[in-house]
Amino acid sequence: MNKLIFRKFSLDIVNFFLISSFSITFIVWIIQAVNFLDLVSDDGHSLKIYFYYISLNLPKIFSKTIIFVFFISIFYVINKYINSNELIVFWNNGIKKIQFINYILLFSFFFLLLQLFLNLFVVPKSQNLGREYIKSSNIDFLPKLISEKKFISVVKNLTIFVEDYEKNGELKKIYINEKIDGGSKIIISKNGKIIQNDDQYFLRLYNGGITNINVDNTYTLNFSETDYDLSNFSTKSITHSKIQELDTKTLFNCLKKILFNLNNNEVIEISNLKNIECKTRPLVQISEELYKRFILPFYTLIIALIGASIIIEPKSKYFSKYHKINLFLIGSFVIIISQISLKFILSSISITILILFLPIALVIIFYSLLILITKFKLNLL
Repeated sequence: MNKLIFRKFSLDIVNFFLISSFSITFIVWIIQAVNFLDLVSDDGHSLKIYFYYISLNLPKIFSKTIIFVFFISIFYVINKYINSNELIVFWNNGIKKIQFINYILLFSFFFLLLQLFLNLFVVPKSQNLGREYIKSSNIDFLPKLISEKKFISVVKNLTIFVEDYEKNGELKKIYINEKIDGGSKIIISKNGKIIQNDDQYFLRLYNGGITNINVDNTYTLNFSETDYDLSNFSTKSITHSKIQELDTKTLFNCLKKILFNLNNNEVIEISNLKNIECKTRPLVQISEELYKRFILPFYTLIIALIGASIIIEPKSKYFSKYHKINLFLIGSFVIIISQISLKFILSSISITILILFLPIALVIIFYSLLILITKFKLNLL
């Protein structure tokens, strides 16, 4: 009987969690999708690349909302049970309050493992796939961005200006400025058109001239017809991997190499490390990223205990009146602390150790307090 009761209770939490998390994730995803529209409007990528890239952000958004939505789910479901007097079923079947709390604590380990799995494997992989897709894609949306009397510079080292853009696709009075090593190349053409060859685009220019300008000299070459290849240019989007896109094993290797050099009292130059992914990655950034992946999920345990303690009503009428509000504020405060604490990583050895063990310490302290209240019935609240 007790198993059936707890199974229903667990399903209620999971159902509310899934509905809430998917709703919040979708809302945040829509907002981010709008912010990423510059991949098309400014960087010249196609809508296919855009939708692929923003879709790969879903695991990251979901992982960041888990701890807060899980706290809301526990708080809401237990409060619903209290208001509908469904908790009486637990007590009538001999389930003690500390057993109820223990079950929620054990149940929270599932969400802890879910967060760890997402943070350590799924999110870095999906983020890296999105970056690799941007890196390997061409600027196939560039032709649609070219418009009359506007300077277009959606790719690195290239600016295009068109005086007239006819409906038949013909361009008139074209100006191209390409930055090259030590100078620039300026192309002026009376007319031209955009040609597509497979997945690549190039400009076919007629009746114009090419001027190469560098430090040593300047020379001009006239042409009646020439093709200007656009596939040689890369997007202005950031193509190198960000630290949150590196896999966890790589981050550990970077941290190990840096700490090994520090232990040997060597002056560290991260740019000299053999692993290219470790270059320009400060120790603080690596530590913060590993902290977010490994330590932050453990705050799920203390959040679960805070949410479960709503069943323990204070004997004082004053505290009983604000009991639910106080617990909700405490839970929200702990979540805020978990996010702020990573900024103090490596500020000092003692603070770093405190931050690393803080979530487990909070669980031990809060759980000990709950045992005192439930078993010894001390009027501490």
